Amino acid sequence: MDRRTFIQAVGALPLADAAPTPARAADFDPAEQSIAALQQQLGAGTLSSERLVAAYQERIRRYDQAGPRLRSVLTLNPGAAAAARALDAERRAGRLRGPLHGIPILIKDNVETSDHMATTAGSLALARSFRPADAPLAARLRAAGAVVLGKTNLSEWANFRSTHSCSGWSGLGGQTGNAYASDRNPSGSSSGSGAAAAASLCAAAIGTETNGSILSPSSVNGLVGLKPTKGLVSGTGVVPISPRQDTAGPMGRTVADVALLAAAMAERPLGFGAHGQDLEAFRLRGVRIGVMPVAKGSHPEAPRLYAEARRVFEREGAVLVDLKPPAAFAEMDEPEFEALLYEFKASLNDYLATLDPAQVPSRTLADLIAFNRAHAAEELPVFGQEIFELAEARGPLTDSAYQQALATLARCADRDGLAALLASEGVELLLAPGNGPADRIDEVWGDRRGDGGWSAIASAAAIAGYPSLAVPGGQIRGLPVGIVLVGRRDQDGLLLQVGRAFERAAGARMPPKLSA
Repeated sequence: MDRRTFIQAVGALPLADAAPTPARAADFDPAEQSIAALQQQLGAGTLSSERLVAAYQERIRRYDQAGPRLRSVLTLNPGAAAAARALDAERRAGRLRGPLHGIPILIKDNVETSDHMATTAGSLALARSFRPADAPLAARLRAAGAVVLGKTNLSEWANFRSTHSCSGWSGLGGQTGNAYASDRNPSGSSSGSGAAAAASLCAAAIGTETNGSILSPSSVNGLVGLKPTKGLVSGTGVVPISPRQDTAGPMGRTVADVALLAAAMAERPLGFGAHGQDLEAFRLRGVRIGVMPVAKGSHPEAPRLYAEARRVFEREGAVLVDLKPPAAFAEMDEPEFEALLYEFKASLNDYLATLDPAQVPSRTLADLIAFNRAHAAEELPVFGQEIFELAEARGPLTDSAYQQALATLARCADRDGLAALLASEGVELLLAPGNGPADRIDEVWGDRRGDGGWSAIASAAAIAGYPSLAVPGGQIRGLPVGIVLVGRRDQDGLLLQVGRAFERAAGARMPPKLSA
């Protein structure tokens, strides 16, 4: 049974290869337009939200379903045009919800929405999981005026199914391609959100991260991506890996766009430190930044780009302090994986129990393992489910092995890791190279490089709940490479200010060259 036959059999909504409504879109191209630029046109009456929705749908048809066939959009929202019309009517009546009013966004398909779109985590097992309410983060974005254009493809189960997975592949959506070269890896589990935002298939997108799944696809797709302080954005209504580490965050083409979405999603104000709250007025002069070295396994040209980024910071007046990675960082990987195995089993079993059994017969992780075996042709043609099986073998969260893993992580990622670095020589935040350039998609070996070139401070921030930000840092042979900033908890606003100052001075992002 092929994918389309399966989807039709279970009654799921059309996926990204269903034809969008192209009405009144041909004369407007939103490519590379910022949210502020779109708002200016919406406010002037030269553009409507309904027309903007149609324009993005046309780009999805041209570049996601045809042309390079990025396969980044898993499901289109059948109610998007109606939502846009309602917001246009509010605008005409003088009722504006804020800077996101009428702006179309895409949301990763592990975040629940109340539209007639299933929340699937990319799995055929959840293909009919229609949820009665928005996740709080989606509700906040909608209340702020955003139009949910659709849901993005992702690495199935947020890339926590196999030790040899291909990032961007799911049983429902197939393989997502990188926006800059469709045969290249889109990286992380927020792969569809990254490729879609980079290709201007939406104004911006929402991803989720457990470790690297916002920052890494942002880096290799030439985007800005914010992994917020843990707890800043509600995790309710998100298909879980680890309630301790999981967080949703915005991904966009500019820092300003990401900041707008972050402010709308956040449950409390963004932290800006002692430098005021103005994004554009902020300057780097006198800001002390701890600089981490280029990681082992990086591309040979990465040091050159990183040196250029350092020069930008220095030219703008930042004080750069070279720091060495703490020895404790070398201890993070094994206890993190062990903790995630325990947390995934417990939290996923709890989540599945909340779903409608008529829509999702699988009630436990063990049921999902059996489902995948029964549908191996659709679910296991590229890689297996070794992580599922390892997690199923774990016991309850009271096990001593789990408790020991947590204690080790608290020490090596936080106390002897990021906390120690941020206490060094008065630094306010940390800088490291990001990911990239993207590897080719390899269905035989999967993601062979693993975390080669990925900075330990990014992983430590994910584990310990510190905020982190990816910003475009240049290109290597036409493929994007990012930089990563990590700050203290609840200093998300300061990260955005520093990221914007670098973005303004470096001008490093170049859009992908798409051909229909």
